[in-house]
Amino acid sequence: MDAAAAAVAVPPRAARPTSPSRPPKAIRSTKPRGLDEDTAAPPAFPKGKSPSSAAAGGIGIGAGSAASLLLHHADVPMDAAVWAGLPDDLLLEVLARVPPFLLFRLRPVSRRWEAILHDPAFLAAHAAVPSHGPCLLTFSRGGGGGAHSPPHCSVLSIPLHARYKLPFGFLPPWDLWLVGSSGGLVCFSGFDGAAFRTIVCNPLTQAWRVLPDMHYNQQRQLVLTVDRSRRSFKVIAASDVYGDKTLPTEVYDSKENKWSVHQMMPAVNLCSSKMAFCDSRLYLETLSPLGLMMYKVDTGHWEHIPAKFPRSLLDGYLVAGARTRLYLVGRIGLYSTLQSMRIWELDHSRTVWVEISRMPPRYFRALLRLSAERFECFGQDNLICFTSWNQGKGLLYDVDKKSWSWIAGCASQLCNSQVCFYEPRFDTSIF
Repeated sequence: MDAAAAAVAVPPRAARPTSPSRPPKAIRSTKPRGLDEDTAAPPAFPKGKSPSSAAAGGIGIGAGSAASLLLHHADVPMDAAVWAGLPDDLLLEVLARVPPFLLFRLRPVSRRWEAILHDPAFLAAHAAVPSHGPCLLTFSRGGGGGAHSPPHCSVLSIPLHARYKLPFGFLPPWDLWLVGSSGGLVCFSGFDGAAFRTIVCNPLTQAWRVLPDMHYNQQRQLVLTVDRSRRSFKVIAASDVYGDKTLPTEVYDSKENKWSVHQMMPAVNLCSSKMAFCDSRLYLETLSPLGLMMYKVDTGHWEHIPAKFPRSLLDGYLVAGARTRLYLVGRIGLYSTLQSMRIWELDHSRTVWVEISRMPPRYFRALLRLSAERFECFGQDNLICFTSWNQGKGLLYDVDKKSWSWIAGCASQLCNSQVCFYEPRFDTSIF
């Protein structure tokens, strides 16, 4: 049964119109195609706080409140004459404030609802309202049926406290893995036979495109970034070593629909493949020279930042925060009984890492039951999410509020699963 429908018991009543311009008629209760809603447990919240109050407290204020009102009043009869006479511009303003996942479910209802979601006036109204709020996208390759089985993708909406299945059958059946998400777009890379490919798509509109081949078309680290002011996006291919040669940095611009070759990163010993993008800058960890390498997209040049890592750091993740904020997240301690998870922020003026928070021991022990257990960490704005293998939940940290909370159903339970933050938007174009 649909989770939204199960949340409210709807008594039998006359059928409501399926379109604002059509009179009421009998309809059968069917499950809409496309975006399905799971019955996964909602995110956990601190004691004494209801889900609606937690959403209004700072995570998706507008979308969370709108969703609560929508679900609460879902059984209120609507006068068909009111909806039939509603001006189009007012109707679009109302629909623009409906949470995107619920709005997506209206597509199979009628052709007019399908057309509305592509109407330029609706897209302009949708772009002007506040964002839906943070979501977590989980992408699973293979689905247990082999490497060439269809991928499975779902989104956990933190404001709506519900999980939705995203249909990705519109993508080509290639061996793909998740690169990341930005501004409503999702990027994948993989192989079409022996050729390396990069795909950018909008899951809500199901529009997608294959990017042209890079000048040095080899598998490497990629980063997707959306510029809403220019209505464009870029994909950055960081410098890398392939065989016995070093590959230069390349940047794809959707406005020009081509890759441009930029400066080759100076010879360094990369600490890992972990990197972060914020404030039009790409950061990578390095061991030699010790610190960070920063790539400025506007100038196309690399620069070394001599920020030494904290002592006894076992593993560290770079996490992009809001605007210019850059975080370092990692474990400290040589022995399992003395380990702890800490968060630092880069002081750009002094070029040093400043500790801003520590994970409480009870959360640390619950997240990592073994001292050598692997974990993943990623962020959006000032939210940081932790996941670990074979764990049935994720841990969310709000840097501004300094609060920790569990998120049910968010975990990398298999080695072929990837998780990232995702912002659902209808108005972000792939062109």
